[in-house]
Amino acid sequence: MAKTRITIINKLGLHARAAAKFVSTAAAYGCTVTVTANGQSVDGKSIMSVMMLAAAKGTEIDLECTGDDEQEALDAICDLINRRFDEGE
Repeated sequence: MAKTRITIINKLGLHARAAAKFVSTAAAYGCTVTVTANGQSVDGKSIMSVMMLAAAKGTEIDLECTGDDEQEALDAICDLINRRFDEGE
């Protein structure tokens, strides 16, 4: 299991486009991805679940990846978040 806590830093948070990029990145890996925010844990490969977290800018989320490529998945998702979902802010 690989896990970390990271802060959503893009201006609009995990809105539809950012959530789609998040899920697309997570889905590229075979491991399970669990996202926890505000006490709610969801499947990181489900766009509806990720959007339901309503993670605004400044929200801390916990990422947990479990499986063969867990560290690669965690690194890729964290990189996406740190790049502000490539939104060019």
